[in-house]
Amino acid sequence: MEKKIRVLMAKPGLDGHDRGAKVVARALRDAGMEVIYTGLRQTPVMIAEAALQEDVDVVGLSILSGAHLSLVPRVLEQLRERNMADVPLVVGGIIPADDIPVLQELGVYKVFGPGTNTQDVVAAINRAMGM
Repeated sequence: MEKKIRVLMAKPGLDGHDRGAKVVARALRDAGMEVIYTGLRQTPVMIAEAALQEDVDVVGLSILSGAHLSLVPRVLEQLRERNMADVPLVVGGIIPADDIPVLQELGVYKVFGPGTNTQDVVAAINRAMGM
């Protein structure tokens, strides 16, 4: 039996809108992945701790608040502190084009903007896992 890819989906910061995260979570589940959704208003520490406790393969963040350049580095730092630097981090939401290379330089595997086809997210996670 093949091991399912385990994905932690999180909404960091004060952003209160999670419909997109739930749509992506459903698409990942439909593709055979196991998804753990942490809910709204998660801190970087809470996200990294949940990733560790759930033994996930991938962490996905949904950020619509514009705080991605503040929150993403803190999540990456918390993952590193837990020896999880090898866990791919994907980010979706309202991310200006100029900020995408910055996030990728920080270590984000892939950035998805509004209107991304959910199958593109599935494919990127599969690639990150070597599938």
